[in-house]
Amino acid sequence: MNSAADFSAAVLEWYDRHGRKDLPWQQDMTPYRVWVSEIMLQQTQVATVIPYFERFMQTLPDVGALAAAEPDEVLHLWTGLGYYSRARNLHKAAKLVVTEFAGEFPRNIDQLISLPGIGRSTAGAIASLSMGLRAPILDGNVKRVLARYHAVAGWPGEKAVHDRLWVVAERYTPHSRVNHYTQAMMDLGATLCTRSKPSCLVCPLQAGCEARLLGQPTQYPHSKPRKQIPVRQCLMPLVMNAEGDIWLQRRPDSGLWGGLWCPPQLDDREQLARLIEQQGWRAEAPELLEPLRHTFSHFHLDIQPLLVRVMAGHSVAEPGQVWYNLRQPSRLGLAAPVKKLLARAELTI
Repeated sequence: MNSAADFSAAVLEWYDRHGRKDLPWQQDMTPYRVWVSEIMLQQTQVATVIPYFERFMQTLPDVGALAAAEPDEVLHLWTGLGYYSRARNLHKAAKLVVTEFAGEFPRNIDQLISLPGIGRSTAGAIASLSMGLRAPILDGNVKRVLARYHAVAGWPGEKAVHDRLWVVAERYTPHSRVNHYTQAMMDLGATLCTRSKPSCLVCPLQAGCEARLLGQPTQYPHSKPRKQIPVRQCLMPLVMNAEGDIWLQRRPDSGLWGGLWCPPQLDDREQLARLIEQQGWRAEAPELLEPLRHTFSHFHLDIQPLLVRVMAGHSVAEPGQVWYNLRQPSRLGLAAPVKKLLARAELTI
């Protein structure tokens, strides 16, 4: 395969025969639908994203609806997808599209990148897939395809490797059918040029793939250097009133579980005693529940939940607090491990 034209032609021919064309965000394709799907697909598999995307579109079908939504509604629809800063940035960006761009996504890469949570690759996907503009992308799947095709050594998170792959992505992006090419490159990485068991024999790029010719396709791209993931511990009291409701606090917008509703996260029982005293609760002795480990990208969090039953008559919630009804739950943003703990608490009612 001697030229960029040959490369893109092979990719497009494969797409016409085998490319994915029935994903939910490929139907009634708009910049809004592409944008939401691309943000959801960051760090998340397609099969996981599909039901979330469909629920999100049913509730918030366009950028105006998202901009007007309450933060809790957005975070509620995101609950379980993780990386909640994506949802917060989605909400912020929607408001800017409405106020700064009259509700229309800009047809300009730099302006797209100016929106919260939209990087160069996401901007390229929005521009190429929904607007037909020539704009390269470099998501995880495309990085893998290009790194193998040219046997690019190094971890793509390193700036020199990342910059080289962008040069390659720019060179191969065609001037016509750029929407199909972009989708095809993502599909190749997702379905054939997979991380552990690539299907080289049916790949349209096999003839020129340097990693395959070296007999080492899975050696590229190089993995991120491994670091031992630290372990942190916390106590998480599930304070339950006489009605069986659980006391939750809204976390600050920045940081871990930003903007979500959670039980208190404490270091020890002394902090729990101070919390009970500050709130004026009359509490029974805490009951130990089964521990839970939740893994973030950079550490493990070992959670020791405690069921703390408080007497009736102390159920007034201040701003930033709520008594969460387990039987008729309100639409709040909850972190995945908090949902698990609330389900355990419900069993004790």
